[in-house]
Amino acid sequence: MLSRTADCLYWMARYTERAENTARMLDVNHQTSLLPQPAEFLEQSWKKLLTISKLEEAFLSKYDVVNRENVLDFMIYETSNPSSIVSCLFAARENARVIRGKITSEVWETQNTTWLELQRILEARHQSDPSRLLEWVKHRCHLFRGVLYGTMLKNEAFYFINVGTLLERADNTARILETKYEDPAALRVLGAKKSSEDGTDGEFFDFYHWAALLRSVSAFEIYRQIYSDQVTPKQVAQLLIFNKQMPRSLVSCVNELIPLISEVKNQQSKEIERLLGKLKASLDYSDIDEVFEQGLEEFIEAFLERINYIADEFSNAYLIPLAVA
Repeated sequence: MLSRTADCLYWMARYTERAENTARMLDVNHQTSLLPQPAEFLEQSWKKLLTISKLEEAFLSKYDVVNRENVLDFMIYETSNPSSIVSCLFAARENARVIRGKITSEVWETQNTTWLELQRILEARHQSDPSRLLEWVKHRCHLFRGVLYGTMLKNEAFYFINVGTLLERADNTARILETKYEDPAALRVLGAKKSSEDGTDGEFFDFYHWAALLRSVSAFEIYRQIYSDQVTPKQVAQLLIFNKQMPRSLVSCVNELIPLISEVKNQQSKEIERLLGKLKASLDYSDIDEVFEQGLEEFIEAFLERINYIADEFSNAYLIPLAVA
C-alpha cells in the first residue's frame, strides 16, 4: 500500500476518534456545569478540558475568560483549533475523500453526510443546544465505526484505520486520567468550602468528579456493573488502566494494537512490535497498588511518552513524514 494512502486511512480514523472524544468530554463537562457548585470549581473544570488537549495557550490567544461559552465555542467551532470538532470532522472527511477507492461507498457516504449535516447545524449554531449537537457528534462517530466493521474487508486498509483509532483512544484515556487526578486535594478543599457555606455534603463534589471522569470514556455504567459500590479513585484507575474487557482501557488498546501491527508487517515494523511488547509486559506485570505507590501521574506520563513514541515510529515506518506532509 502507498504511504499516502495509509496516511489518509490512519488520520481519517484518528480525527474521527478525536472528534468523538472531544464531544464526550465537552458534553460531560457541560452537564456537570449545570449543577450547583463553587465558581472556582466551575472554572477549573473548563480549564481541565484545555489542559487535556494541550490547548491553553491557543485558547488564551483568542479569549480573555475561561468559561463555558468560550470553551465550547473554541472546542466545537473554532477552525484555527486543529482539535476542535469542526476541524476534526473536516479533516476526517478530507482524508476519506482522498482514498475513496480504498474504503466502501458506505464508509465514504457516512463521513460525507456527517460533514454536510454539520454545515446545516453550523448555520444555526447560536440557537442550538450544545448537548444535542454533542450527542449528534457521538452518534455519527459510532455510526462510522459500525459501518466500517459491517462493510470493509479485513485487509490492510481496515488495519491502518484501526491502528489510528486505538492510538488516539489510548492517548485520550491516559490524558483524561492524568488531568483528572492532578489535584484531588484541591477538589476536596472546594467541596469543604461549599459545604461550610450552605451545608451541602462535601462528598457531592468528590462523587461527581469521578463520575464525570468515567462518563468521559463511557465507563460509568460499566463501573457500576463491575464494582456495584461507591466510586473510588483506585477502582476508577483500575478499570481504565488494567481491565482487559473495558474497550477504552489502556491495556485493551495495547492488546488490540499488537496483532494489527503483525498484519501490516514490513522491514521496519519489528521495532514497533518490540516496543508494543514491552509496553504490554509492563502493564501485564503491574497492578493498581504498584501504580499508586509509584504515583499515578508519573505512571501515566511514562505511558503517554511510550505510546506517543510508538505512534511516531509507526508514522516513520508506514506513513508520510510530517515534514513532507
